[in-house]
Amino acid sequence: MKWFSLKEIIKENKKIRWPKKGDLALNSVQTIVFVAFFAIFFVCCQLVVSFLLKLIGVIG
Repeated sequence: MKWFSLKEIIKENKKIRWPKKGDLALNSVQTIVFVAFFAIFFVCCQLVVSFLLKLIGVIG
């Protein structure tokens, strides 16, 4: 298995483009904002549905 030799692994590892600090920070901030937005969105959806169910008398 040529592709599983240590020499080939090192060769493939050198092809990896690791992110720079700025890219990593930007991606981290984008991820946190994305997750926070959807957390707020789903909490709001839950509150609206709960309010509507209480309004029509399905839940106490």
